[in-house]
Amino acid sequence: MDLYEYQGKELLRRFDVETLEGSVATTPEEARAAAEQLGGPVAVKAQVLTGGRGKAGGIKVVEDPEAVQEAARQILGMDIRGHKVRRVLVEAGVEISTEMYLSVMVDRAAKKPLILFSSEGGVDIEEVAERNPEAIVRIYVDPLLGLLPYQVRELTFSAGLEGDVAKGVGRTLSNLYRAFSESDASLVEINPLVATSDGRVLALDAKVTVDNSSLFRHRDIADLHDVDAADPEEQRALEASLQYVKLAGDVGILGNGAGLVMSTIDVVAQAGGEPANFCDVGGGANAEMISEALDIVTANKQVKSVLFNIFGGITRGDEVARGLLEALERSEIDLPIVVRLDGTNAEEGRQILAQNTPENVFAEETMLDAARKAVELVHDSEGR
Repeated sequence: MDLYEYQGKELLRRFDVETLEGSVATTPEEARAAAEQLGGPVAVKAQVLTGGRGKAGGIKVVEDPEAVQEAARQILGMDIRGHKVRRVLVEAGVEISTEMYLSVMVDRAAKKPLILFSSEGGVDIEEVAERNPEAIVRIYVDPLLGLLPYQVRELTFSAGLEGDVAKGVGRTLSNLYRAFSESDASLVEINPLVATSDGRVLALDAKVTVDNSSLFRHRDIADLHDVDAADPEEQRALEASLQYVKLAGDVGILGNGAGLVMSTIDVVAQAGGEPANFCDVGGGANAEMISEALDIVTANKQVKSVLFNIFGGITRGDEVARGLLEALERSEIDLPIVVRLDGTNAEEGRQILAQNTPENVFAEETMLDAARKAVELVHDSEGR
């Protein structure tokens, strides 16, 4: 689950990461009142769950409350990469002497937390990585030992930091790693991390992503989820306890098991198609669950065909076939659906489908044949 900047900063402050004072506003008038309370120049920052706010005009630095009100009026309601701005963060200004970059993330290949730091921070950190990769310090952390003091010293020394800035960055890194570990985050990022003219080290931004699977341990974080900003299909799937992620393609995908669904996505791409989603109905899905999953997948207007890939293990193939037919009767879906059944009682399941198959359902024996058929049906629908 991604947090807004202001939510991420609230979380980081719990772990003693220093940020600037600020207030969230949902109207221009609230923004002006916040600026009057803060005094002096302030930044008005769009709160959206995407990057590129500055380049899109979603961050404005202004001098007085009247200008803050006008800036908030311009930013509120703005569309930034498909995300509508519903609130702004009005934050105190600061005199910056150095911009840096600091993050802790899960490196899934190494199966360890990875710390990245650069003394060349700012909005174009990706360009720094391409232009001067040596400027980025990388440190892996043993998850069983945690971040050790010598690693903090190694980072500040490797980056060439000295004095109060080195102490401030080291302190921030230690606190940031605690936030990452204790919040079950997959990413905590500060860009920019700044040193001020008086030697303070502050997080001017905060990007935090918390592992959804851990939210039962963090009800306070789970309660921060913004239902209004969520994709409607993803929100519906969350409420139905389905694992669903929306993608950009036109082949809807369902399967029973995360690994199988990931493989199905790959095979659809191999067949020349574009997956529209990831949807795992689970190992013991019944007709009601399958019906709900089909409704969610087909609610996406981009979907032109559906590939339902099932491996019978805990749930037998004949049970899946009966559940699918019952689900189709409930859903009244007219999009073409390709079904691939394998595993326990797969042959019985295919026979059930063959005897009762609606006109829009096509059964295939192999995953590749099913993917090819689903892609072919998309092309047929585009040709009509």
